[in-house]
Amino acid sequence: MSDDTPDSLIPYDEIVQEALRAVVGRVLGEIETTGELPGNHHFYITFKTHAPDVSIPSHLRERFPDEMTIVLQNKFWDLKVGEDGFSVGLSFNQVPAKLDIPFSAITAFVDPAVDFGLQFQASVADMAPEAHDDAENDAPERGDLPPVTDSEDGSNVVTVDFGRKK
Repeated sequence: MSDDTPDSLIPYDEIVQEALRAVVGRVLGEIETTGELPGNHHFYITFKTHAPDVSIPSHLRERFPDEMTIVLQNKFWDLKVGEDGFSVGLSFNQVPAKLDIPFSAITAFVDPAVDFGLQFQASVADMAPEAHDDAENDAPERGDLPPVTDSEDGSNVVTVDFGRKK
């Protein structure tokens, strides 16, 4: 493609982002149906805490003013998946909390058990992420699993980034 490529009148980037977020919904929906994670699968889900329709306790919103990563592994309950998002119960420092997260707020979904990950463009207005603590939602230690990183070694991390002309 050249620099003379016209702007698309079809919002391909939005369509692809929506389709990839549907992958997250389908995976979580299957977990909701079975009531458990199969094998060693577990998920790291990162989302914008101030995105529209995100509902988390105020103490978590204060601690994570921009973005938060939760872990769905052993200690979660009441997973409910809808067309536009999901809700789940987690504990943070032994304190239970209910989180409602729309799929549009998710910026990353990773299953380190199989080296699979999706990264999304934030649907929220371009906000630079602020530094924050790890979520520490009472997940077991990762043990000797390799760290989750963006990889250029052919792993299953999918990043979709459509540049727009300004």
